[in-house]
Amino acid sequence: MKMLFFKKMKHKKLPKASQDNLPLHIAIIPDGNGRWATKRGLPRNMGHREGSKVIREIVLFANEIGIKYLTIYAFSTENWKRPKDEVAFLMELIQEFLDNAEEELSGINIKIKVIGNLKGLSESLQKRIPEIETATMNNTGLVLNIALNYGGRDEIVEVVRKIAREIQEDKIKIKDIDETVIENRLYTAGIPEPDLMIRTAGEKRISNFLLWQCAYTEMWYTDVLWPDFLKGDLLLAIQSYQTRKRRFGGI
Repeated sequence: MKMLFFKKMKHKKLPKASQDNLPLHIAIIPDGNGRWATKRGLPRNMGHREGSKVIREIVLFANEIGIKYLTIYAFSTENWKRPKDEVAFLMELIQEFLDNAEEELSGINIKIKVIGNLKGLSESLQKRIPEIETATMNNTGLVLNIALNYGGRDEIVEVVRKIAREIQEDKIKIKDIDETVIENRLYTAGIPEPDLMIRTAGEKRISNFLLWQCAYTEMWYTDVLWPDFLKGDLLLAIQSYQTRKRRFGGI
């Protein structure tokens, strides 16, 4: 008999989702922070602040129900085009999260990994990222991948450069290049591909996120703005995933 997990939540009964056939890896594009704030006559940064709180709640809940990998699209390579004050605030939120993560996640057994082009980040972030990765490296619960200054095309370009350098240095032959060679040089090397991708705020595109990795990922879209995204919404996405038959190109 399949076991079900249930969580109590104020004002709303959580949907059912089976603990059998949980997605191993969930990727999330947490969209709609700015729109959430604008609808309420608030500065956009207030939406980002509320959105960061939701990320914490969803990370803890995903770990609690047994998800093994969770990848959050925190800041894309395209997000630098936003107003400077908004970019600065987003970076402050990310710095704050990483600075407090060790204390906040103490005893929760979550492992943190940051993926993306870290060279484009501030010195303080470049210093903090390896510190928190080292501090949590032996944790055996949820692996939280934070996609920071990340772009799928940028990642693939970097892989091509790595392989080209290795060919020049006679470390690899052209005939040896296959999917495994590429996957081992991605930011996500050693991490299974996402089974389920969630995008909020009604947008139905992947926006340069995990382009290689999402070749056979199941997509789930919702009109809910990210600051309004609840545990129940995550369970609805999982429930939808569990009804699908994944054929991976077969019959």
